[in-house]
Amino acid sequence: MTSQSQGIQQLLQAEKRAKDKLEEAKKRKGKRLKQAKEEAIAEIDHYRLQREKEFRNKQTNVMGSQGNLSAKIEEQTTETIRNLTSSYHKNMESMMKKLLSTICDINPEVHQNFRQSA
Repeated sequence: MTSQSQGIQQLLQAEKRAKDKLEEAKKRKGKRLKQAKEEAIAEIDHYRLQREKEFRNKQTNVMGSQGNLSAKIEEQTTETIRNLTSSYHKNMESMMKKLLSTICDINPEVHQNFRQSA
């Protein structure tokens, strides 16, 4: 009988060791999954930050170009206004003289189609 109880004890101990090994393997698997998840989240965050940085750089380049374009247009507008003002002041006197002479110097003439009624 003692050999049977020893055999049963050995089987129970073997079963307990197997159960412990399974639990340990489950714990290791859980830790590995948790670690893999954390690594994936960290990698995703790193990738997101990298892409956001690239986007901000591109956005700055584009918006910076628009800012330069705005300044260039403003400069061209100012130059055009300056040129028009200069031209106005330069030609105003002569144009006023021409206009007044055309209006005031009237030469009365009979139109060629006019017929005297006799």
